[in-house]
Amino acid sequence: MIPKFHQVPKQSDNTFRIRHDILPNFGSIWHYHPEMELHYVIKGQGLKFIGDNISNFQEDEMVLLGSNIPHTWKCHIPKESDHYVEAMVLHFHPDSLGKEFLHLPETFELLKLLNSSKTGLYILGDTKQKVKEYMINMLESSKLRKVIYLLEIFDILSQTKHYSPITQDYANSKFNSIDEERMNSIFNYTFKHFREKIYVEEVANIVSLSVTSFCRYFKQMANKSYFDFLTEVRLNHACRLLINSNYAIKQIAEDAGFENTSNFYRHFKILKQCTPKEYIQQFS
Repeated sequence: MIPKFHQVPKQSDNTFRIRHDILPNFGSIWHYHPEMELHYVIKGQGLKFIGDNISNFQEDEMVLLGSNIPHTWKCHIPKESDHYVEAMVLHFHPDSLGKEFLHLPETFELLKLLNSSKTGLYILGDTKQKVKEYMINMLESSKLRKVIYLLEIFDILSQTKHYSPITQDYANSKFNSIDEERMNSIFNYTFKHFREKIYVEEVANIVSLSVTSFCRYFKQMANKSYFDFLTEVRLNHACRLLINSNYAIKQIAEDAGFENTSNFYRHFKILKQCTPKEYIQQFS
């Protein structure tokens, strides 16, 4: 998918930026930026797209994104909720502390971690909790103290083994041409209609492409077919219902847009490597 280049807002007197967002949603534009991003979800749930990975997110999730990994968060706001999401977001350029900083002998382990972050990383366990505390302290601190907390976060992340990759190493070389409107039209249409039967002709027509051109375009940019993408969106919606509702599996399959239960079971087993009942047991 061709993402939009995003210029991260940064005050001229700041080397990096941390913010505390309380918003109706996290934004919907598929984008990338040279700054690395540390993203901690305080409140909210929905689907996130990182590289070629599509998966659910929920509160208390922390991810570290390397430079130029395309990403977006699509929020699901339950009707009975307060209708907002909340997160802490830290952006920093790899060269923010000087081009030589990451090539010092003392920062070798940090450089290894930042190279690993090209796949996107889930930050887990005690490491996540410690980093979260430093992010909170950073929000409330003066300028020099912010730098000290940033170094503390670097120190923790460079030593931890409590992380796991999110996607494959996602090269951004294919993003020379930006087509934000086209891809966001595809996104928005899919999220609005994934519960219904979607014909590829409809989606291709929205972005003024022939079916053949659309399929080739989407496969080239997303590393998967449009229907594989649509199936992942439906399955991740179903996973959220399996965990957070008491609906019968047949009802969940229908609500997620699958034509019948056997079709739902087949795709679920392929993607999740388990049955829906086994998936529920993992979280019970």
